Amino acid sequence: MASKDELACVYAALILADDEVAVTAEKLKTILKASGVSVEPYWPGLFSKALESVNVKELITNISSGVGAAPAAGAPAAAAEAAPAKGADKKKEEKKAESEESDDDMGFGLFD
Repeated sequence: MASKDELACVYAALILADDEVAVTAEKLKTILKASGVSVEPYWPGLFSKALESVNVKELITNISSGVGAAPAAGAPAAAAEAAPAKGADKKKEEKKAESEESDDDMGFGLFD
Protein backbone atom coordinates (compact mmCIF):
# COMPACT_ATOMS: atom_id res chain seq x y z
CA MET A 1 0.00 0.00 0.00
CA ALA A 2 1.24 3.47 -0.78
CA SER A 3 2.42 5.61 2.08
CA LYS A 4 0.99 8.99 2.98
CA ASP A 5 4.07 10.69 1.55
CA GLU A 6 3.73 8.92 -1.80
CA LEU A 7 0.04 9.70 -2.08
CA ALA A 8 0.59 13.34 -1.22
CA CYS A 9 3.22 13.62 -3.97
CA VAL A 10 0.96 11.83 -6.47
CA TYR A 11 -1.91 14.21 -5.76
CA ALA A 12 0.39 17.23 -5.95
CA ALA A 13 1.75 16.00 -9.31
CA LEU A 14 -1.81 15.52 -10.58
CA ILE A 15 -2.71 19.07 -9.54
CA LEU A 16 0.31 20.42 -11.42
CA ALA A 17 -0.48 18.32 -14.49
CA ASP A 18 -4.11 19.44 -14.46
CA ASP A 19 -3.00 23.07 -14.45
CA GLU A 20 -0.52 22.24 -17.25
CA VAL A 21 2.44 23.21 -15.09
CA ALA A 22 5.73 21.33 -15.24
CA VAL A 23 6.22 18.91 -12.35
CA THR A 24 9.34 20.05 -10.51
CA ALA A 25 10.54 19.36 -7.00
CA GLU A 26 10.08 23.00 -5.97
CA LYS A 27 6.51 23.14 -7.25
CA LEU A 28 5.67 19.86 -5.55
CA LYS A 29 7.12 21.23 -2.29
CA THR A 30 5.07 24.41 -2.68
CA ILE A 31 1.79 22.52 -3.13
CA LEU A 32 2.58 20.15 -0.27
CA LYS A 33 3.44 23.08 2.03
CA ALA A 34 0.26 24.94 1.05
CA SER A 35 -1.83 21.87 1.81
CA GLY A 36 -0.18 21.43 5.19
CA VAL A 37 1.26 18.01 4.38
CA SER A 38 4.80 17.23 5.45
CA VAL A 39 6.69 14.53 3.57
CA GLU A 40 10.20 13.17 3.67
CA PRO A 41 12.49 15.59 1.80
CA TYR A 42 13.45 13.10 -0.92
CA TRP A 43 9.90 12.45 -2.22
CA PRO A 44 9.39 15.64 -4.29
CA GLY A 45 12.75 15.21 -6.01
CA LEU A 46 12.05 11.55 -6.67
CA PHE A 47 8.66 12.28 -8.22
CA SER A 48 9.95 15.18 -10.31
CA LYS A 49 12.74 13.01 -11.73
CA ALA A 50 10.32 10.17 -12.48
CA LEU A 51 7.83 12.46 -14.21
CA GLU A 52 10.19 14.82 -16.04
CA SER A 53 9.84 13.04 -19.39
CA VAL A 54 6.24 11.89 -18.94
CA ASN A 55 3.09 13.66 -20.08
CA VAL A 56 0.95 12.92 -17.00
CA LYS A 57 -2.35 13.88 -18.64
CA GLU A 58 -1.67 11.59 -21.59
CA LEU A 59 -0.64 8.81 -19.24
CA ILE A 60 -3.92 9.04 -17.33
CA THR A 61 -6.18 9.31 -20.37
CA ASN A 62 -4.53 6.40 -22.17
CA ILE A 63 -4.21 4.05 -19.22
CA SER A 64 -6.91 1.67 -20.43
CA SER A 65 -5.61 1.50 -23.98
CA GLY A 66 -2.03 0.82 -22.94
CA VAL A 67 -2.48 -2.92 -22.57
CA GLY A 68 -4.01 -3.58 -25.97
CA ALA A 69 -2.35 -0.80 -27.95
CA ALA A 70 0.70 -2.72 -29.19
CA PRO A 71 -1.10 -5.87 -30.37
CA ALA A 72 -3.86 -3.84 -32.02
CA ALA A 73 -1.35 -2.24 -34.37
CA GLY A 74 -0.36 -5.62 -35.78
CA ALA A 75 -3.78 -7.25 -35.49
CA PRO A 76 -4.41 -7.79 -39.24
CA ALA A 77 -1.06 -9.54 -39.68
CA ALA A 78 -1.56 -11.58 -36.52
CA ALA A 79 -5.03 -12.63 -37.64
CA ALA A 80 -3.67 -13.77 -41.01
CA GLU A 81 -0.97 -15.82 -39.31
CA ALA A 82 -3.40 -17.30 -36.80
CA ALA A 83 -5.84 -18.59 -39.44
CA PRO A 84 -3.71 -21.58 -40.52
CA ALA A 85 -2.81 -22.32 -36.92
CA LYS A 86 -6.41 -23.02 -35.91
CA GLY A 87 -6.13 -26.60 -37.11
CA ALA A 88 -2.99 -27.06 -35.06
CA ASP A 89 -4.80 -25.72 -32.00
CA LYS A 90 -7.50 -28.35 -32.38
CA LYS A 91 -4.87 -31.09 -32.55
CA LYS A 92 -3.23 -29.75 -29.42
CA GLU A 93 -6.57 -29.71 -27.61
CA GLU A 94 -7.26 -33.30 -28.65
CA LYS A 95 -3.85 -34.43 -27.41
CA LYS A 96 -4.38 -32.54 -24.16
CA ALA A 97 -7.78 -34.17 -23.65
CA GLU A 98 -6.27 -37.61 -24.33
CA SER A 99 -3.46 -37.04 -21.86
CA GLU A 100 -5.91 -35.88 -19.19
CA GLU A 101 -8.03 -38.99 -19.74
CA SER A 102 -5.02 -41.27 -19.45
CA ASP A 103 -4.00 -39.58 -16.19
CA ASP A 104 -7.48 -40.14 -14.78
CA ASP A 105 -7.43 -43.79 -15.86
CA MET A 106 -4.23 -44.39 -13.95
CA GLY A 107 -5.56 -42.81 -10.77
CA PHE A 108 -3.65 -39.57 -11.08
CA GLY A 109 -6.65 -37.27 -11.29
CA LEU A 110 -6.34 -33.74 -10.00
CA PHE A 111 -9.17 -33.98 -7.50
CA ASP A 112 -8.82 -37.60 -6.38
